[in-house]
Amino acid sequence: MGRKVRVLIVGSAFAADFHLYAYSRCRDIAEVVAITGRNKEKAHALLKKYGLENCAVYDDYMRAIQEVDCDVVDICLPNYLHHEVAIAALNRGRHVICEKPLATTVEDGMDMVETANRVGKKLYYAEDWLFAPALNRAIEIIEEGAIGKPVFIRARECHSGSHSPYAQTIQYCGGGCLIHLGIHPIGFILALKEGKWTELTASISGGLGNNLMHKKLEGEDWACCIMKFADGTSAVVESNYVTKGGMEDVIDIYGTEGCLHVDITFSSPITCYSIPGLKYTVEKAEITTGWSKPAVDERFNLGYVDEIRHFMECALKDEDAKVGLRGVDGLEALRVVHLAYKSAKEGITIKNERIGVRP
Repeated sequence: MGRKVRVLIVGSAFAADFHLYAYSRCRDIAEVVAITGRNKEKAHALLKKYGLENCAVYDDYMRAIQEVDCDVVDICLPNYLHHEVAIAALNRGRHVICEKPLATTVEDGMDMVETANRVGKKLYYAEDWLFAPALNRAIEIIEEGAIGKPVFIRARECHSGSHSPYAQTIQYCGGGCLIHLGIHPIGFILALKEGKWTELTASISGGLGNNLMHKKLEGEDWACCIMKFADGTSAVVESNYVTKGGMEDVIDIYGTEGCLHVDITFSSPITCYSIPGLKYTVEKAEITTGWSKPAVDERFNLGYVDEIRHFMECALKDEDAKVGLRGVDGLEALRVVHLAYKSAKEGITIKNERIGVRP
């Protein structure tokens, strides 16, 4: 048996569960050796769920980073903690996987990228859309020329609102639905277009009383960003917290010779009608009664399994991840989000002064 990547997972809530599922399907090359959580019972419950018997549990992530003998630290914490934990792990000589967004501020994101470069470790950015099988097939169709030259892309991630208390305030999240949800389509389109955006114009609901529905949410509950790219392509990115019925991940790509419509979350081959309701149908569905399309292997179809395997393969070889999944790519997605906030606040179109400069 070959060497396995030893992983410390920092966090034991929603994102950690998603990542542990992926690691459970990568046991040939990855071993989760420790996990942290303020609530140790919650952490132990996750380990039991995934059959991890020889895994240490810590309630202090800084202590874990110092003590655990590992190759990779996987950060599954609220947004505002990404920077602090990443810097500590990188300085400890570990590769880092960081969930989206890379950080809450561009300055913190830059510090993470610069620290990784300084210490000679890899910073991996967990954008799962880039491993969604449906989107990878769509990219293959584009590359074979089946829809001609893409000229317009429309992409959105929407649901009815975050379950996390940390997503309710800008201090902890960095914004509203744009940084929390819109970061996915932004990251995907930036990867597809090699980061060569030329200008953007954005509009958001405004937060608190200006929101469409969530009047106590500090960040926006609706956002839209129009982007243009160096190759002439235009794109519209939308995110919102006003969509009932479950998570919506929808991408439309229009070309000179055809078009593509991709639905990641509601493309199940199962259609069910239930009077008492199912235990689960799809992420963020408020009810499961009546007609529904229960997800099949949802976390695989969202890209988590192949994303984690890719990071493990890269860590084994001490290599960068592919474009869209490096720290610099997460930084660019974060930069675009904050420029979109500036555009919406000031009512201006922002030109990309860095066009042609690719990290």
